[in-house]
Amino acid sequence: MSESRLLDYLDHIQQAATDACSFVEGLAKEDFLENKQTQQAVIMSLIIIGEAVTKVMDGYAEFAQAHAQVPWRNMRGMRNRIAHGYFDINLDVVWDTVQAALPELLKQLPAVRQDADNEARDKPC
Repeated sequence: MSESRLLDYLDHIQQAATDACSFVEGLAKEDFLENKQTQQAVIMSLIIIGEAVTKVMDGYAEFAQAHAQVPWRNMRGMRNRIAHGYFDINLDVVWDTVQAALPELLKQLPAVRQDADNEARDKPC
């Protein structure tokens, strides 16, 4: 698989995580729980993250294993729980994810992306 696709997937993860965090910026949990539009936007971002993570895990397994500090399986699992149990989404978990897990992920991604970029440059054409 092309290393440039890996970079694309990592960019999708970063953009969706950034979007989800921006959607709740300045909101109290109670406001989030009352705002269906924001809930839907955050949930869609989590699905995008999970889809891109699945592509990374399936197409670049060695890369994912080399970056085990990134919670790949948890992100894919959350996407699967959302997609297959839509009517049972726990908004408290969604809130906690966007408040704690996504900011932590956003701290990790620049170094992960840099490694992917280095790998892409080191590979022969």
